[in-house]
Amino acid sequence: MKSTFLYIFVMAAVTYAVRVIPLVFFHGQIRSRFFRSFLHYVPYVTLSVMTFPAILNASGSLASGLIGFAVAVAVSLVRGSLPLVAACCCLAVYLAGLI
Repeated sequence: MKSTFLYIFVMAAVTYAVRVIPLVFFHGQIRSRFFRSFLHYVPYVTLSVMTFPAILNASGSLASGLIGFAVAVAVSLVRGSLPLVAACCCLAVYLAGLI
């Protein structure tokens, strides 16, 4: 029971620190081009890091996950829309699962 409260306290402290530390250290607009560029790409990288393992593990087979990922990349590079990419990816994973 005590460890549960400790976990909740640590989680709350980390969440609070992540939100407060930038307010304490950055009082004005960020002028560094490098740091602004870095912060611009953080949401995209975070989303990629969270979704890529899910893409590979969603079908239960690493091979079909890789095939679906490759098809998604290929269709998106040919300027496919998001519904088209998703449909082609699902079809590729389904066909790879049948084989």
